[in-house]
Amino acid sequence: MDAVWVRGVNGIQLHHVTDLQDAGRFLGNAMMALRAAHVRTGADQYAGIAAELKSLVRRVRELEDEARSRMQDLHSTDPERFARCRDGHEPWPGEIPAGFIPRHTCKDECLYHDRGVIDAIMQCTCGQPPCRACEIGGKL
Repeated sequence: MDAVWVRGVNGIQLHHVTDLQDAGRFLGNAMMALRAAHVRTGADQYAGIAAELKSLVRRVRELEDEARSRMQDLHSTDPERFARCRDGHEPWPGEIPAGFIPRHTCKDECLYHDRGVIDAIMQCTCGQPPCRACEIGGKL
């Protein structure tokens, strides 16, 4: 067990900034669709709703910026906790801890054996203990 364990990109617990990015993107798409409907029909009701959505997009982008800043601060001030959160061992700060279940890691791939990355031989993850989420869920 002297090998260094580094997980590949597949298998991270996303920060809620990703949800806010999605929300902003979806609101922006809705705004553009309503603007297009206004251009095609000339109906002012579409333009009014598009203007409301534009305000919401701005607010969601502000929330996204705040969340990203908090995540970057965590990375700078407590890199070990950042890694635990990213790896799915604990919830991100600001997320509800009640009912949190560690991320399933049993399907993570080994860079050396599954991906054929020759330089990753010292990062082999094949001998890892069973997934904590499965232990908690009673699947062992």
